[in-house]
Amino acid sequence: MKIEYKNPDHIHTYMANLPAIDSATADQAHDRQQQLTKPPGSLGRLEDIAIWMAGWQGQEKPQIKAPACLIFAGNHGVAQNGVSAFPPEVTEQMVLNFQHGGAAINQLCQAAGASLNVFPLSLDTPTADFSEQPAMSVEDTLAAMQMGADAIPDDADLILPGEMGIGNTSSAAALSHLVFGGEADTWTGRGTGLDDDRLAHKISIITKAVNRVKNQTLDPVTMLSELGGRELAAIAGCVLAARLLRIPVLLDGFISTAACLPLWASNNAALDHCQISHYSKEPGHRHVIDALGKTAILDLDLRLGEASGAAIALQIVRSALAAHNGMATFAEAGVSDG
Repeated sequence: MKIEYKNPDHIHTYMANLPAIDSATADQAHDRQQQLTKPPGSLGRLEDIAIWMAGWQGQEKPQIKAPACLIFAGNHGVAQNGVSAFPPEVTEQMVLNFQHGGAAINQLCQAAGASLNVFPLSLDTPTADFSEQPAMSVEDTLAAMQMGADAIPDDADLILPGEMGIGNTSSAAALSHLVFGGEADTWTGRGTGLDDDRLAHKISIITKAVNRVKNQTLDPVTMLSELGGRELAAIAGCVLAARLLRIPVLLDGFISTAACLPLWASNNAALDHCQISHYSKEPGHRHVIDALGKTAILDLDLRLGEASGAAIALQIVRSALAAHNGMATFAEAGVSDG
């Protein structure tokens, strides 16, 4: 299936025709869970995860053979306002670190058995300062979304989207504030380590940006072009494409989750094929997860990004499927089920 984001109408059409979970297969997986040699529900969320995977893969015994971690990197014009403790040059330096195998995500993907690919998006051309004007043109946004869609390997059966971009917690906070309302400080954290004064300044920048756009008619492409970044748009494009291909997704932390909020705002079922890997230490993330009505798999005080939480959660998903697929039923084991 060729997925093309040539204009916003393509996005609208896709959003209106999202494939649903295979409920019949999910029911079969649920029935299998009831027959396994354990008290019903005794494996807790591992059972739910296995059923979720079965429904999206369309097989009672789902498999993970080719999980793909895809990291998208972009630079942000809003960073010139001092909203990050690190300079924009760090984005490119970290991309090189990923490519040379020296980052945390390299080690975590190796441990979890996931492939890793990194996609820098015009790092030498930061987006515009979104507190003053749209971060990107519509054409630039669609191009980034297309890169996200095209990044999915042909054999992928689980996607772990990640990001790198100095200043991108500001985009995440702005999108969260725009979608869910409230006050900007609810969604805004210290990012890479701001002190109190710089945090207050960051909150003021996000408030200004959202006030600039909040009265517009906002669709997913417009929201991403106004307040996003190239890596956030790529994640949104990747996650939408994964849905159209019926590939389940493990979202990472605050930025990767917030990148998908424009999709959710357009269709509240848009993230049904996604699990949230973990509760980020970034405070806005827990509020976003609660607003989405989801529950994260892990709570480890992570705030690194890079899909690090998703890679760790992948091992939990593998454990869920190992139990679901490998356990004997009561009948097979000759054990009385009461």
